[in-house]
Amino acid sequence: MSHRFSTLLLGAAALAAGFVLPACNTEKASATEAATPASATAEAMSGTAATAEAEKAAATAAPDPSSIPAGKVADAAAILARPQVPILCYHQIRDWRAKDSKGAKDYIVPVADFKKQMQMLADSGYHTVLPDQLYAYLTTGAPLPSKPIMLTFDDTDLDQFTVAKPEMDKHGFKGVFFVMTVSIGRPRYMSKAQIKQLSDEGHVIGSHTWDHHNVKKYQGQDWVTQIEKPTKTLEEITGKEIKYFAYPFGLWNPEAIPELKKRGMVAAFVLAEKRDQQDPLFTIRRIIASGYWSPRTLHNSIVNSFDGK
Repeated sequence: MSHRFSTLLLGAAALAAGFVLPACNTEKASATEAATPASATAEAMSGTAATAEAEKAAATAAPDPSSIPAGKVADAAAILARPQVPILCYHQIRDWRAKDSKGAKDYIVPVADFKKQMQMLADSGYHTVLPDQLYAYLTTGAPLPSKPIMLTFDDTDLDQFTVAKPEMDKHGFKGVFFVMTVSIGRPRYMSKAQIKQLSDEGHVIGSHTWDHHNVKKYQGQDWVTQIEKPTKTLEEITGKEIKYFAYPFGLWNPEAIPELKKRGMVAAFVLAEKRDQQDPLFTIRRIIASGYWSPRTLHNSIVNSFDGK
């Protein structure tokens, strides 16, 4: 392996006190309660068939990005021309509480609603893909399973392990967990053992910085504190290279991209805004899965947010 190495959202002291992190971005995609397209209904398969095919798709090995020769990697224009793969971003999976603000509820998906969303994805024939598969598709045109989708989870919340993972297991779904390392082992956050279990079971662990510091404000030593050290920590926990990064709040700037590349990242994920025309691999789009959305609204948002964008 090659040598890799303002205002804070929340300090370690707050985490030690057990405070819950705010949602990791300030934007969400809009959606309407339009009827599900007839084509989607026609393509829908039974939950059992979807599960079997999803498990097969998830098990499909993708090449490690480092094994793809530089000369085979498509240029930015070719990458931008490929149809986008829908990517959902989740935060907390729990029931709303009286103290939750109206804005916070966008980032808190009630348990029953999350289960319905996963069932909708299975019934609609979606198959989860992981970052190496996405990278191979974007850079070489490698095939993906039918109706691919990526499920991502930010901020290391414990309910992602205790609630989301068991529900995903029912459908053979795999996900990407972007870990903020200052939270590891704190109350209401995942432990090292749980993060390792996710990795061992075929999910992907990515970096979400040390403590959610805004990448646009990084200077000097911040790159060591926020990227290099967390990357090493996650590699020690999982025994695997950490190659993928999600920007806190979805905020990025062009200056960050070469810094991430120097530290071993091969792709990075933003939120709903447009991709960078020069570095689309470091501005891969996701949308927040809102706690207000019904399964139908989520489906419509997937279609509307990624088709032709």
